[in-house]
Parts: sequence; C-alpha cells; structure tokens
Amino acid sequence: MAKKRWRKFGSAQVYDASTSHAAHATLDASALVDDDAQAFDLDTSLSMNLSSGPGSGESSLQDAALTPSTTHRTAYRTHTQELLSGSHRRQWSTAAKGILCGVAAGLLVVAYRAAIAYGNSWAVGLYAFLAAHPLAIAGWVVAAVLAASVIAKLVTWEPMAAGSGIPQVEGVLLWGLKMRWWSILLVRFSAGIVCGFFGMSLGREGPSIQIGAAAAQGVADKLGRSKVERENFIAAGAAAGLSAAFSAPLSGMMFALEEVYRSFSPVVLFTATTAALTADFLSKLFLGFMPVLKFTAIAQMDLATYAWLVPLGVVSGLTGAAMNKLLLGMQTALGHLSAFWRILLALALALGVGLAFPLALGGGGSLIRFAEQGGGTVLLLAALLLVKMLFTATSFGSGVPGGIFLPILTVGAVAGSLFARTMEFSLDQKYVSTFAVLAMAGALASSVKAPITSMLLVIEMSGSLVHMFPVAAVTLISLLVSDALHVEPIYHALLDRYMAKNHPEKRESTVDSGLMALPVELGSSILGKAIRDVAWPADTQVVSVRRAGREFVPNADTVIHPGDGLVVLYTGTNQRTAREALSVLCSAAY
Repeated sequence: MAKKRWRKFGSAQVYDASTSHAAHATLDASALVDDDAQAFDLDTSLSMNLSSGPGSGESSLQDAALTPSTTHRTAYRTHTQELLSGSHRRQWSTAAKGILCGVAAGLLVVAYRAAIAYGNSWAVGLYAFLAAHPLAIAGWVVAAVLAASVIAKLVTWEPMAAGSGIPQVEGVLLWGLKMRWWSILLVRFSAGIVCGFFGMSLGREGPSIQIGAAAAQGVADKLGRSKVERENFIAAGAAAGLSAAFSAPLSGMMFALEEVYRSFSPVVLFTATTAALTADFLSKLFLGFMPVLKFTAIAQMDLATYAWLVPLGVVSGLTGAAMNKLLLGMQTALGHLSAFWRILLALALALGVGLAFPLALGGGGSLIRFAEQGGGTVLLLAALLLVKMLFTATSFGSGVPGGIFLPILTVGAVAGSLFARTMEFSLDQKYVSTFAVLAMAGALASSVKAPITSMLLVIEMSGSLVHMFPVAAVTLISLLVSDALHVEPIYHALLDRYMAKNHPEKRESTVDSGLMALPVELGSSILGKAIRDVAWPADTQVVSVRRAGREFVPNADTVIHPGDGLVVLYTGTNQRTAREALSVLCSAAY
C-alpha cells in the first residue's frame, strides 16, 4: 500500500498522491459526482469532524474528503453535489423548491403590495380632507400618537423587522443571524401597513424582499431542510419578493446574486429564477399585467444626443451619493431619540408634506409619473426633489418598517427630469421622460452599487430594449462617480450599523464550518497556478472543483482554470471575512 504524504498549502493541508500514480488515478476517478448519491447534511456530518480541535479536526476532515474511503467520499461528494447542483436529476428537484418558495413569497408580497398601495392612496385623500377641514387635524394627532406608540413597541420587540429589511436578509446569509420568520411577517404587515396609511416616504420593495425571505425560511423550517438548503431558500425568497414587488423577475433573480448572496452559485441562480418567475406569475394573476410604474412613451435617443449621457450620469451619481449621505446622517441624528419620539417626528413631517406637497407622499410612484411627464415648473421640481430626499431620510431614520428602494428611484427620476428641464435651451424636451428613466437607474446604481440589477430593473419597467445602451452608460458613469467619491453601498453600511447595534458579538465571532462556492473569473490572480501556490485565507481549503460540467476533488498540483467553480471549506473562520478574501482571489477586479 502506498504511503500517504501531506503537504501544506496556504494555512491548510492537502493530500499529495504524487507518490502513488495508482492511488492518484483511483482518487480522481472516484471523485466524480455520483448522480444517484443520497442527500448529505453538513451540519451533522462535518461538525463531528471539526469539533475535536484544530489538529484532530483537520486530520479527520482531510481523511473524510481525500482518502479513498467509500463512505466518507460518498458523503463528501453528495454534499458538494447538493451545493453546486451537479446532478441533472437534482435540477428538477431544485426547480420544485424554487416554485415552492415563489408561491409562499409571492402570495404574501402580493397581499403586502396591495395593502400598501391602498394605504398610500388613502393617505392622499386624508391629507386633502385635512387641508379642507383643519379642525380634523386634532383627530389626526391622536391617531399619530397611538400609531407611534404601537409601532415603537413592535420594532423594539422584533428589531429585525425595522428599516429596509434587505440588510437583515444579508446578515442572515453573511453573518449567520437567526431570523424569526413568523414575528418578522407579523411586524412587517402590521406596522408597515400603518405607516402606509400615514403616507410616510417608504418603499415596499425592501420589506417585500424580507417578507419573501422570511416566507421561504418558514417553508424550509417546515420541510426540515439543512443549513445550506435553508440559505438557498432564503436567497430565492428574496428574489421572489423583489419580483412580486416590481413585477420584474429578471431583476429579482439578479438582485439575489448581486446584492443578497454576493456571489455566483448555480443552485442559488436556478432556485432564484424559478422562485422569481413563480412570484411574478402570481403578481400578474392577482394584480394584473399593468406595470408598477406606468411610463409614457419614452423617446429613443439618437446618436447626436448620446453626449448628454455623460453629464446625466454625473448628475445621477451625485444624486445617489447625496441620498446615501442624507440617509445615514439622518439615521445617526435621530438615533439619539427614543423610538417613540423618532416615529412621532417622522409622522409630524408626513402631515406637513401631505398638506403642502402631496406628490411626495408614499414610495413615489405618483411623483415619478409627474417628473417623467414633465409636469410643473423647474422651481417646483427642485422643491419636490429636496422635500422627497428629506422626507425619505426622516421616515427611514425613524426606524419604522419600510424601505428606500423606490424612494431612491423616485429621487433619481426627479433629478433626471430637472436636469433635462434646465437644459431646455439646447436639449429637445421630448427627452425629459427618457432622462428621468435613465437617471433612475443611475441613482440606484450609485446608492446600492448593484449596477446589473439597476439596468435590468429599468429595462423591465420600461418594457423596451432599445434603451439598453443609454441605461448601461448612465448606470456605469454614475457608479464611477460614486466610487470616486468613496461612497459605501447603502445596504452594506446599514448592515454594518445593524450588526454593531444589535449583534456586536457577531462581528468577531467564528463559525464551526461551512462551504461556499465561488467562480474563478478570467483575469483573476490565481489563474494558471497550482493550488499549493495560492495564498489561501487562513483555515480554508479547496475541497472540490467543478470544470466543464464535471466535479472532482483536487490535489495540491491541480491547476486552476478560468471558469472553474471552487467549493471552499472554511473552519473556525468568520464567514464574511473568508468570503471577502476568497472573492479577491477569484475576481478579475483585483
């Protein structure tokens, strides 16, 4: 029997079978994924190998993953198969899971979307009535005090339901936070709908994403799924939430990868796709085929006007950057007040806005239509832009359940329309609606730093591909401006603040073990290198490589090719730190 030999690479060990050609051949042949393999749970199998300390845990893990033991090898490769969906038979099982997530998330988000829309419409009528009957404001004050008290108690009881909801979902996937799905749904619906009836400047998209994620987690808990499958369900639920909120399935599945999951995984992509399409179907079934934002005819830009895309991109980038600064600054300023007084202050501002600028109420759908139709004077548009930004920052900074996705789009639309209107001496005014739509994508990309989602969302909402190049150009220029100003992505900043406030112990905590899948991009620093020659992050190990549709266990001499899908095991390492370090190695951007 050939003698085993172990070599160091990075901070971990890998089995070197070079001393035995026969052993090497046996290992590689048996490492291929078995389509008939049974499901394997990382939580129950790997934790036994990793719980006995660094020395024994590492040795046990390597024996399980790399020795020619049928039992261990089958257990290992079936879990990797589950993570990467290497089996064709599992594709339809994955699709069924996505449909299940889409049904649960879609039904809840459709109900939430309809309730918020009705509440915002009712608020416009309410403030029109108060303007005509000033004495009725006394009754409004009593209702506002009661609402502020109830909402403050609810968000104190369930802090994960406060604010947008997107940072909390990211915290579940990146930091391993626990999410009580039933309490989040309760607070999101009750407190969120109350805020809608007061006309607060909040979006329903962020909450819809968390509602979808919470619903998907509830489904996973009922089915008794593993930790890995539960995370896939949550990401798929998030995609379904955005899809149902905007009737934009492509944007939903891309947002799940680009912003929520923050890396590419075939399983997540497939599950998110089926979930988003299912949720979109339910949205159209119950709410009709009318788009969320009904644009007028958007004029197609000719080549002579393409030069305007550069200043428009700069304006959009500055708008998104200013929105981020205002949101974070107002959250800090209002953080010195108690929850009750923060919310009451935001409601008081809603009263003033409702009486003086009713177009600024709610998420901003009416204001977007007003801006892209070229309504009002330039001074009125400027006033609406400032009011909407301050109103949104105050509403969100109060900590009530509500998002900022649609308000950011609204601010971008008003800024784009205002820019086009001020350039009327040299710009054909038929492009006002076009500039408003393009600036929406630019402001969102500048604020969120999710450019592909921003492009897809505007293209889906406009219903035309003829604007693809202008949308892409404005989006990328806005992103460049945002990066030049060192603007931190809004949801990343909000997640850091949430973790520092509610889970400071998690910021330095470690997890026992986990797997993550990352694609190797063309131009990354590790291309053409053997695994032993790469400086891997501490306590990580490449345990599987997927190449050209096949999956195998690598050894120290395995050379990394572009397009390889690496499955990396991390032990005793913070998941976020490991993911960021591995992303640097695998990405062509570094």
